[in-house]
Amino acid sequence: MKPASPNTAQADRQTVKPSGWRPLVLVPTFFLLGAVLAGVWFKYGKHAAGSFLPGQELSGPTVDLLRHLNSPVEIRFYSVLPPESAPEPLQDFSRRVDHLLSEFQSANDSKIRVTRNVSTSGSNADAAAADGIHPFNLDKGDACFLGLTVACGERKESLPQIQPEWEPALEFDLARAILHVTPTQSPATVAQNTQASPEITNEVVRLIPDLKGTSLEDGTRILRAAALQEFTATGTEMENKLQAAQQQLSDAQNGQSEAEQQAAMKHLQEVQLEQGNKYKQIAARLQAELAVFEQMKVAASTAK
Repeated sequence: MKPASPNTAQADRQTVKPSGWRPLVLVPTFFLLGAVLAGVWFKYGKHAAGSFLPGQELSGPTVDLLRHLNSPVEIRFYSVLPPESAPEPLQDFSRRVDHLLSEFQSANDSKIRVTRNVSTSGSNADAAAADGIHPFNLDKGDACFLGLTVACGERKESLPQIQPEWEPALEFDLARAILHVTPTQSPATVAQNTQASPEITNEVVRLIPDLKGTSLEDGTRILRAAALQEFTATGTEMENKLQAAQQQLSDAQNGQSEAEQQAAMKHLQEVQLEQGNKYKQIAARLQAELAVFEQMKVAASTAK
């Protein structure tokens, strides 16, 4: 296992028995984009530049939300990844998540505190399970935990197992978790953070015309299915572009000039970046649609 960074918060070591792990599931259904959607990302987007890397910035709505927090929020990051159970790609993903959390904290250092639990000590495993983080890779050795819990006062919500396939949506899932655990903000602030474009509202109404008769669970499923279709179409289109760019680079490497090789490499990187951005845009739009649908349901239930 790689040593923890200097700013890592370590819990006191305690003895924990695996048989005593009883994870709590505290995540609303709309935090998950769906296993099939994740599969499409894994197939088409895992090599794209859609992951959150150093130098990338948080989206505007996320920054606005974080800067208008009126109560302190703690984000507890559990990355308990024994080296024999967690392959290096998973370790790399954990480091990218850590960077994303640093960006969240930097957006409002006075209100956001990130606690990192990254050692393989028994106390960290026990704390992760108590916070609703799911153990996995039990068949490979010691249990792995990789998840997040967001807490504000007595309220908390957990993302029990974050995976590389979900990376494009992680920023938005985390932002929504923060929004849900924080006390009600002023009407002006809420409007600024949650106001949806007519395009988003119209799309929700088009997909779910029977608002009152559609449950939150069914509506979420409908919106995910629509996003899945867009992911699939985008994946096919971008895969063709990537193959063409990769072939262009291969041709350039076989006898062409250094300038032509560099141009081909730059083009490939641009296509990869375009692919990643498109996936993130779809994920962000889906999150906006889910938020609008939830607000519509609340308004419908309170209307006389």
